[in-house]
Amino acid sequence: MPAHYLYLILAVAAETIGTSALQASQQFSRLMPSILVVLSYAISFYLLAQVLRTMPVGIVYAIWSGLGIVFIAMIGFVVFGQKLDLPAMLGLGLIIAGIAVINLFSGSTGH
Repeated sequence: MPAHYLYLILAVAAETIGTSALQASQQFSRLMPSILVVLSYAISFYLLAQVLRTMPVGIVYAIWSGLGIVFIAMIGFVVFGQKLDLPAMLGLGLIIAGIAVINLFSGSTGH
């Protein structure tokens, strides 16, 4: 696996951790989750900057945000008990399909 994809996966993981901690911070009223939010987003943006050396910003952002949406929806369901209805699940499936199309068929994924 190319290093830029590894960095992108780690950036998505860091963003997902940060967004989960944002929910746990209770609007920044709890110190430790609030610190985790800031650190996680800083790591995520640093890694994104590294990925942008080899991939175009539109493709990087589409993958980063799309995977982040799907992972946060799953965490919201499992950890926070948030329910997903059929249209939400279909929409998430379309996001995953879009990411697959970009990575499997697009020539834009690398410079």
